[in-house]
Amino acid sequence: MASQQTNPSSAWFDAARHTSLIAEKAQRTESFLAAMADGRVDAEEIAAQENRLVALMSEIEPQLNPQLHAKVTELLCELTVYDFMQAMVSLEQARPKTAFRG
Repeated sequence: MASQQTNPSSAWFDAARHTSLIAEKAQRTESFLAAMADGRVDAEEIAAQENRLVALMSEIEPQLNPQLHAKVTELLCELTVYDFMQAMVSLEQARPKTAFRG
């Protein structure tokens, strides 16, 4: 398969910094900004995000050949693991460092 140039505005990673750009891009999406506007995420916002996700997956999945489908599935799984790990680290860092001794 021939190498294709990626549009810099849609690139998934910064090769120079060896970092993912997905989280940065996600934080600029309309859906993220709307959900974060009040500082909390509710069940309705999660359901709306799931609907957007499923609609996009339903649109894209049939376009993938089996080999690319497998690689994109692996990518999505690894991205999800990375997001969970980032969230866990953030929660741990926000946790008070001293224990209450009442």
